[in-house]
Amino acid sequence: MEIERARAADAGEILTVQRAAYATEAQLYGDPFLPPLLESVEQIRKGIETGIAFKATDGTRIVGAVRGQLAGTTCLVGRLVVAPDQQGRGVGRALLETLHEQTPEATAFDLFTGHLSEANLRLYRRLGYRETRRERMDDHLTLVHMRRDPDHG
Repeated sequence: MEIERARAADAGEILTVQRAAYATEAQLYGDPFLPPLLESVEQIRKGIETGIAFKATDGTRIVGAVRGQLAGTTCLVGRLVVAPDQQGRGVGRALLETLHEQTPEATAFDLFTGHLSEANLRLYRRLGYRETRRERMDDHLTLVHMRRDPDHG
């Protein structure tokens, strides 16, 4: 597996991985309309062009991706996705570690995930993220907001 910068031309394949990855989340929360499932290839392309994006490849196949957007000195982490058949193999960890290392101007990293997404929560905690707040969206979903401060570098 290799991690490298994502390019705008990768948007279509990243969308495929994103939809596959979030399909299980949609089932977990009973919501087929999660924002990552509704995102268009143009929105992903724009996110790659205007932010920080990395992809994980296995040969020529994209097996994961992550995006970040700087807001001052905080990097807002979004859309960490790993192909379902590659989950649990360190792809997500490698993507996040690369984002941390390749964004030296960020003094903190913020992200959120759903309260039922135990594997995600475990990964983020192992990488030094701590819960900052919870935001109840509806009866089925509470977002867990997390932050990684520089002393975890």
